[in-house]
Amino acid sequence: MHASHPLHPGPLYLGIDTGGTYTDAVLWSEASGPQGKVLAKAKSLTTRHDLAVGISGAVDAVLDKAHVDPAAIKLVSMSTTLATNALVEGQGGRVALVMIGFSEADLGRDGLKTALGTDPLVLCEGGHDVHGNARALDLAALEAALPELAKSVSGFAVCAYFATRNPAHEILARDLIREKTGLPVTTSHELSAKLGGPRRALTTLLNARLISMIDRLVAATEGFLDKRGINAPLMVVRGDGALVSAEFARQRPIETILSGPAASLVGARHMTGLDNAVVSDIGGTTTDVAVLDHGRPRLDPEGATVGGFRTMVEAVAMRTFGLGGDSEVALEDGGLKPKMSLGPRRLVPLALAGMMHGEAVTSELERQLRAPNPGRMDGRFAVRTGVPEQLAAGLTVPEAKLYDQITAVPQPIDRLLTSNAQSATLNRLVSRGLVHVCGLTPSDAAHVLGRQANWDEAAARLGAELFARKRDGRGQPIAATPEALSERVLVTLTRLSAEVILETAFAEDGLDGAATVAHALVQRAVDAHPGIARLTVALDRPVIGLGASAPLHYAGLPPLVGNECVVPEDTDVANALGAVVGQVRVTAEARVSQPKEGLFRVAVGELLRDFTDEDAAMALAEAEARAIVASKARDAGTDAAEIDVTVDLKVSTVEGQRMFIEAHVLAVAAGRPRIAV
Repeated sequence: MHASHPLHPGPLYLGIDTGGTYTDAVLWSEASGPQGKVLAKAKSLTTRHDLAVGISGAVDAVLDKAHVDPAAIKLVSMSTTLATNALVEGQGGRVALVMIGFSEADLGRDGLKTALGTDPLVLCEGGHDVHGNARALDLAALEAALPELAKSVSGFAVCAYFATRNPAHEILARDLIREKTGLPVTTSHELSAKLGGPRRALTTLLNARLISMIDRLVAATEGFLDKRGINAPLMVVRGDGALVSAEFARQRPIETILSGPAASLVGARHMTGLDNAVVSDIGGTTTDVAVLDHGRPRLDPEGATVGGFRTMVEAVAMRTFGLGGDSEVALEDGGLKPKMSLGPRRLVPLALAGMMHGEAVTSELERQLRAPNPGRMDGRFAVRTGVPEQLAAGLTVPEAKLYDQITAVPQPIDRLLTSNAQSATLNRLVSRGLVHVCGLTPSDAAHVLGRQANWDEAAARLGAELFARKRDGRGQPIAATPEALSERVLVTLTRLSAEVILETAFAEDGLDGAATVAHALVQRAVDAHPGIARLTVALDRPVIGLGASAPLHYAGLPPLVGNECVVPEDTDVANALGAVVGQVRVTAEARVSQPKEGLFRVAVGELLRDFTDEDAAMALAEAEARAIVASKARDAGTDAAEIDVTVDLKVSTVEGQRMFIEAHVLAVAAGRPRIAV
């Protein structure tokens, strides 16, 4: 048991982020003023086979560093890439899709047929019209299929025609399925109030697939917390940056897609206090760029796209680029002075390979340096990734032959490959995730220049020296020294970072050809040759740089983007911090329509009611929306929600007479999550 630390008054908050490579943990206290204070932070490798292992590694390290009693932690919050990765990789449980009032032709829209794959489909007569009037419902096909489906699926997704106007048929189907099977059921009206049946069905299907996966994550986390004596509410970050209770997330796991990037934006705002900014998060493989407006992340108005499927989930509008500290350094072919390119492929940095394998790497680099002329494959190695053998099933004969030659110790590619054709074979093994290529990266350049020192500087220097010997179009070495080459690599990374930031800004402004314009403007700024047409560009807001390498790579950013770049002190754990400082935010919607003149129909939640008086209908719509959002806020984990209601009223004037068309009522509840007493 840890002894309580006398310098840590007030409640403690634990933030966790389960990323693709690392799981981060941060211990935070709000007792030190509005920004609070990070008391300790730690990283542990993410363990995909059992996420609780990575989580416990990071959390235990944080508790040890801070010397706190686990019982003092009053709130735990986590962001996760689990749902995002599952959709990208096509994982999830087998579920049955029940569509009421739709035809088989509707499967062809919005990628629904592709998403369904070989999972079972049940079509039933029924549904409603745009005003919520019912068609004849017939659930006989569903009832007949349930005994067999109960044995072969992990859950059900139910979507009825115009269920957002009247969910009655979805509710009847849901109750029937629960009664006969006891399995989890997701209904579309619980996830979205938007029209567009096939996409709503797609969102519901994906949600049903993810339920068991998120359930396992939550159960594993709760079990770990219980073992450590942490008796605190567990919250999860949604894709729009808001917090919801773990129980809420279990029912709506689809809403946790893009949870990690959303948490990083919340963390960025908290650390800097900036309400309007462009947030750029640089990792080893990618750079993620998004925009903060009025203190909140800009959301994708069309709904989040993950794994090629456009959902109805409100999530942060994030653009991802293949640019990071471990990006492949290469020369573009052609021209007297070939340009340097970075990414999009990630390599294992030579400095890291040298640290892990020592002489096996450095001796081969020295051998290549002794050669009188530079070789095309210099400074490159192939190494097995260490995945289970069964994942190598189905290799072609050339692939299997090459794979057998590659070991857990890096092999120099100039000796491994005997023909040009084998380069394509090696690339296929890399794309299968069986082999990593080691080579020169910006991380190596940083080691050469003494700006990074966590791996093997000698291997990095040898790799930079080999790369500097490459010839330009005039037969001259492309750099005089390893230092000159490394400086050029880091300048290129900063320049490309400016390009992706400006490209995001132009795209958010709705400009076509954003990438081309961004490239031209940054090139002018770098060259300092304005030309006949003088072009300058400046962001209207600062950049917040996130990621462990942001202080290094973003130092030269301001002159290229025309605004300052703020790199917060705890930039390396922005996600985990964002997970714990966010707010609960939920919404409820009500609609008032006019099916016929003089009749006002209120549709809100599971309620449908008609009035002959417009004011009475509007009053009920607002009151019910308030009540529903207050209940959702409590379920989502807050007892202190402030509710804001906006009304969008559509009317017209015909021959001097006011005509009611429809009204949309939106209630938003927001508040800090409840903490353990």
